[in-house]
Amino acid sequence: MLLYTRRAQRIAWAVFAFFFGLLFVLPFGVLVLAAFTRQWNGAFPSSYTFSNVTAAFHKDPLDGLETSLITALLSSLIALAVGTWAALALDAMRHRAGKTLIQTVFMLPIAVPSVVVGLALLVAFSQGPVLLNGTNTIVVMAHSILVTAYAFQQLSAAITRLDPAYEQAAASLGARPYYTLLRVKLPLLLPALTGSLALCFALSMGELGATAMVYSANWTTVPLRIYALDDRGHQFVAAAVTAVMMTITLAVLLVISRIRTRANYR
Repeated sequence: MLLYTRRAQRIAWAVFAFFFGLLFVLPFGVLVLAAFTRQWNGAFPSSYTFSNVTAAFHKDPLDGLETSLITALLSSLIALAVGTWAALALDAMRHRAGKTLIQTVFMLPIAVPSVVVGLALLVAFSQGPVLLNGTNTIVVMAHSILVTAYAFQQLSAAITRLDPAYEQAAASLGARPYYTLLRVKLPLLLPALTGSLALCFALSMGELGATAMVYSANWTTVPLRIYALDDRGHQFVAAAVTAVMMTITLAVLLVISRIRTRANYR
């Protein structure tokens, strides 16, 4: 609804600022504050320290961060490749039942709790002929399955918005289908591809449910280490590790955003 009076606009902005601060600024602000807290007995911390941040850079948190970054990068690239292929196949398919089947298969992992995906992988690959239980591969596989649905959904929407005149013009000039795909269609989809990559990376960095079902001792992600710290009563150290993870994730997302911005101006 459009607001034409200045008073109504101010009220709308005040309501927006209240809920934005309550739902977004306050939780993350408290988290950052807790990262520098030694003791918290009242409404505000009673003493501060840098030891929590220092502990966040010890071996275990850094190993978890490295594991999360590798897992997120690999699963995001896999999800982007599979999601793009599936979205292109869906666009080329003319059989309605086939389209419905593809959409159902790729959307199923986000229709159930992530723990179910982890349990399904654990049951499927705990025995031969393919034994993956306790390996790094099963963790990457779990993340890939979960984030592929988002890549598929974003790219399917982007493909439907493409003007078919570009492909028709390329075909009229004698371009082969693979050349049209590589030199016309994919460059037009570059903003959607980078956006999907950023979304998949962020989701993978914060994934916990499926990872808890399939992780091994030598491949433990940051969310699992944060959960373990909180479970042992080290909430302030967990807050510091979370703040470090958020900072690194945001930095990666900003880099991807810059690439996306340049792609939009091509």
